Amino acid sequence: MDPRIRRLVEKLWAYHQLNHQLAHADVILVLCSHDRAVAERGAQLLLEKWAPLLIFSGGLGSITKHLWNEPEANQFAEIAMRMGVAPEKILIENRSTNTGENILFTKQLLAGKGIDPHAFIVVQKPYMERRSFATFKKLWPEKELLVTSPRVSLDEYLARYSNESLSKDDVISIMVGDLQRLRLYPARGFQIPQEIPDDVWRAYEELVEAGFDRHLIA
Repeated sequence: MDPRIRRLVEKLWAYHQLNHQLAHADVILVLCSHDRAVAERGAQLLLEKWAPLLIFSGGLGSITKHLWNEPEANQFAEIAMRMGVAPEKILIENRSTNTGENILFTKQLLAGKGIDPHAFIVVQKPYMERRSFATFKKLWPEKELLVTSPRVSLDEYLARYSNESLSKDDVISIMVGDLQRLRLYPARGFQIPQEIPDDVWRAYEELVEAGFDRHLIA
């Protein structure tokens, strides 16, 4: 990767992560996607007893509908059970297609079962921690929340997804698109506002100019 592009990507990578410290909670909520490592992170937290219940939320989203036929949540639950998580500790929400629906449909699932958790650990991709936090706090503000993700470096993450399905450029473009959403979505009622430092926004603009614009929205 060109050194200038790498510096810009690192700026976004660092901003997207919240670095919350783990604390015990009532529920681990895994927001599913193409990243199966997120399933492993959620399962490991359950096995380490950070919470007694593990929820996988995700149908087929804008990316995975082109990759898979089986809902994300069902695949992630299979990963968790192979890791040793008991099936009775897992709930599956497999209709959602975006982060807002992840939260809303999970609320409906829990309400239907008479479960009212107070504190959540949300598990997401590293570069979607901040947007997940902002969306959850908009749609379910009364709940306590911390967000975590697989503990990997930028190089490790890009290496894992440099393949025929998602190239490094694809992942960088997704990361750029998520920053744009952090800027635009509060005005649309989808998220609470997040302060974006000037240097982070300049990095975003330079990456867009460099062609990493495939996941931008109008």
